[in-house]
Amino acid sequence: MNAPGIKTAIPKRRYQFGEYEIVVLGEVESSDDVNYQYIMALVREGSAKPYVYVTSERNPRKLSAEGSHRMRVRAQGFDKDLGSSDRWKDVDAFATDAAKVIAELLQLTDEQLTPLM
Repeated sequence: MNAPGIKTAIPKRRYQFGEYEIVVLGEVESSDDVNYQYIMALVREGSAKPYVYVTSERNPRKLSAEGSHRMRVRAQGFDKDLGSSDRWKDVDAFATDAAKVIAELLQLTDEQLTPLM
């Protein structure tokens, strides 16, 4: 998987989503060339490694007219840019929208997103 190169990050939110635990990381320092605002990591119960990542990445100045941040989803064999929005600079707006992406991707339509912290 093309996982984000996380060196350090601070957990901002935690959720339970069916058989998955979700953590939203902020204040991300990475080893890749991406300027992350937030990273949502989805971990299946009983696993130590994330199954899916959804990221909020700061757009370069030349793309700022489209929105200040871009959302990207990364999973095994899957890497897709989902567009840009000013909403994804806010942790709660990002978490809400990213959870919708995950629910659609994994067909978790009957699951509730439950905050843990």
